[in-house]
Amino acid sequence: MAPEERFVPRFAAEPPQEELPYGRWEERLRQEFLSAALRLDDEQEDLGEPGAIAWYPDRTWHGHTYVPGTTLTSTGYELFGYVRFLPGGASSPEGEDEEPGDLTAHVDFTDETAERNPDWKLDLCDEIIGTWRGESGAVAAMTLVWGRPLISGGRIVTAELADLAVDQCPLIEERFTLIAPDDYRQDLLEIKLFDGKTRELARESLYEGDEEDEDEQDDGAAAS
Repeated sequence: MAPEERFVPRFAAEPPQEELPYGRWEERLRQEFLSAALRLDDEQEDLGEPGAIAWYPDRTWHGHTYVPGTTLTSTGYELFGYVRFLPGGASSPEGEDEEPGDLTAHVDFTDETAERNPDWKLDLCDEIIGTWRGESGAVAAMTLVWGRPLISGGRIVTAELADLAVDQCPLIEERFTLIAPDDYRQDLLEIKLFDGKTRELARESLYEGDEEDEDEQDDGAAAS
């Protein structure tokens, strides 16, 4: 087998291990998520009251499990973030399974929602959760990506660097979560949606909005 052209971590995270949260576990995650949301301090915006939280598949990396969530607020914003914890499952001396511990949450907000962008095919959120050092000092941003397709027929979602798949996740109740290296050696992540016959239905860069902003700035500079 020939040497790899791109030496990057691929499929570094465990695939989803649990069903989407429900019951007492969902309530515990919800409390952590909303507590983090209350710490948001933006005097310029009225974020409103959060609605029901949509949870996304769990992914585990570097010993921590991440369960992302999103919710729309009464004023039209979206709260997005994740709850991170140490997974349980190890047996205690009494023979009982330990519960997940060390729960922490990170939450942010945006007014760029799918409802305000009817042309979107994928509704994505992302947060950098770590780094990976590669060759010649190059650093990849290990990025948690979660979302949902806005078109029908999808079965699986991939994260790709220069068309090299670095993670994938089947849709679970029309939602997915990925953990993948991004911004490595000038390569940027693309998220792609495929159907059951591996036909590509949609793709989106995490930087699509940034690229549009840069184009507008360039056009403004040229006009001046």
